[in-house]
Amino acid sequence: MNRQDLAVPITVIGILWLLDVPRRLGFVIIAEQYLALMIGLATLAGLLLAPLRGRLQVLDWIGAAAGLASWLWLAINYEDWLLDAVNRGPEKWIPAVVAIGCTLEATRRHCGMVLASLAAGFIVYGLFGTHLPGILSAADIAWRRFILYLYSDTNGIPGLVLGVGATQILGFIVFGSVLNAVGGSRILTDLAMAAMGHRRGGPAKVAIIASSLFGTLSGSTVANVMSTGVVTIPMMKRSGFPARYAAAIEAVASNGGQIAPPVMGATAFVIAEFLQVSYATVVLAALLPAVAYYVMLYLQVDRYAAVHGLEGVDRSELPPIGPVLVKSWPLLLPLGVLMYFLFGLGYAPGKAALYSAFASYALHLVTAPRGAPRFGLILGVLRDSSSTLIPVLLVCAVAGIVIGTINVSGLGFGLTLALGKVAELGGVLPLLAVTALIAIVLGVGMPTTGVYVVVSVLLAPALVKAGINPMAAHLFIFYFGLLSMLTPPVAIASYAAASLAGSDMWQTGLAGMRLAVVAYLIPFVFAFNTALLLDGSWLAIAVSCLSVGASGIILAEVLAWRGAYGGGLRRLAAAAAAAFIGASTALFDPAGLPAIGITIAALALVFALRRMAAGANPALRSATP
Repeated sequence: MNRQDLAVPITVIGILWLLDVPRRLGFVIIAEQYLALMIGLATLAGLLLAPLRGRLQVLDWIGAAAGLASWLWLAINYEDWLLDAVNRGPEKWIPAVVAIGCTLEATRRHCGMVLASLAAGFIVYGLFGTHLPGILSAADIAWRRFILYLYSDTNGIPGLVLGVGATQILGFIVFGSVLNAVGGSRILTDLAMAAMGHRRGGPAKVAIIASSLFGTLSGSTVANVMSTGVVTIPMMKRSGFPARYAAAIEAVASNGGQIAPPVMGATAFVIAEFLQVSYATVVLAALLPAVAYYVMLYLQVDRYAAVHGLEGVDRSELPPIGPVLVKSWPLLLPLGVLMYFLFGLGYAPGKAALYSAFASYALHLVTAPRGAPRFGLILGVLRDSSSTLIPVLLVCAVAGIVIGTINVSGLGFGLTLALGKVAELGGVLPLLAVTALIAIVLGVGMPTTGVYVVVSVLLAPALVKAGINPMAAHLFIFYFGLLSMLTPPVAIASYAAASLAGSDMWQTGLAGMRLAVVAYLIPFVFAFNTALLLDGSWLAIAVSCLSVGASGIILAEVLAWRGAYGGGLRRLAAAAAAAFIGASTALFDPAGLPAIGITIAALALVFALRRMAAGANPALRSATP
């Protein structure tokens, strides 16, 4: 038996749950019982698929069996314990300790020491935080009650975040695995190559398009880098891009896949649950900032390619666009099915994704050429989905530990008070700056969903209390949590790309920060101006888009080459003007005369500066191709 098959029941049970099979068969199962079973299976597979060495492997089997048994014990007894919450005897707290301990060890092996240590740190805080001084002092709570709260309460591990992971995220992971199995990632790359490969700096533009599209299949920045980067980074280097720049482009484009609708690294579903709004509301709010992110990246790459004379790939070496489009309908049609079920019929995201996966597989059965794998794909999809789900479910369990500890200890209230003092003394802008810094630090080394959950639970209440729109507050935190992937000294995404490119990690990280500059700036704008989140009048939205666009064009020129606008003080002045233009709708009412006047003046300035740039460098005379 292949060890990988040990994880397959996770996906199978998840699919059955999403299709409501237990209820149809007459079984009454509470959601928390299902979640306990799922985290138990994830713990079992997590320990056995990342084994210790040599004779120590016997400990893997003991831990896996104990972990699964402890979570199954909760599932079996959950209904009875609901009626007997006061009793906290050893028949409850012993399996609780074993279950949490085994899950943390599985988390360490699959998600890294940072996340496991964070969870352990919160547990230690919940147990001993009452001895700390000031606002850090935790509520005095009996250790048995605390451990059982994390183990069995709906605000602990078997709570909201694990529920999202075991339903909605699970559905999209299955969908992504099916698309990959039927050649979806290859089709995405071919589409990007056919559309962008021949343009100047074409390989870099292919990386941008392919990595953004691959975000619909992957919930991990590093997975995006490693999947598309093996193709795009060597291609960019061959076309003349320096290794550090090629790696930075791939890292930034891949990180953007996590903020780009419709999937947003599966975090859109968690944001919707936290804010108690529809999934569609989150997707629409995230749309314009994501567009600005990719447009800015595209403009910088184009300016760099123009200045350095980097041409695209010869058309003879690229797949023709017509045949690629014809071949892509097995990918595009399931995506259409997904949109129909999500927005047309209003299905839950996980179930809609699952039906889209079925549609994709059915199309493959009909259209695959003779000799192509058909029914053999199913086991591969189940294995791939399950291996992806293991770290996702473990991250969700850690999120439950964080949320549970914050709830019972009062830590969230203390942090809200502390950050509230920052807002009182310095205003909202310093509060946002401090929050951004904390989010980057806390996000180091954590997966996308884990970054958002941990940071939002700790920091979002303070932003909302200071008057920031709840959606803007959560997206602000989400952006800066993800920027830990690009911000040195850790910059995991940049370093992963640097390893593929053979470039210096620090140089790659700094280049990535420059390419992703809009991600560092635009959250501050939409925190004050929710028109960028499609929350406002059409005039306000239009003015906001134009001002951000004008700012981005100027910044792209400034950042792409040192000689922009004549270099020196002129370049610095242009950068300052771009910053003011971009911030204008945050400083003034976006539908008011000052913001409108600044935007009109900005568009005229862009036209004048583009002419100046073209005069300084003939390569810039053509429009962005």
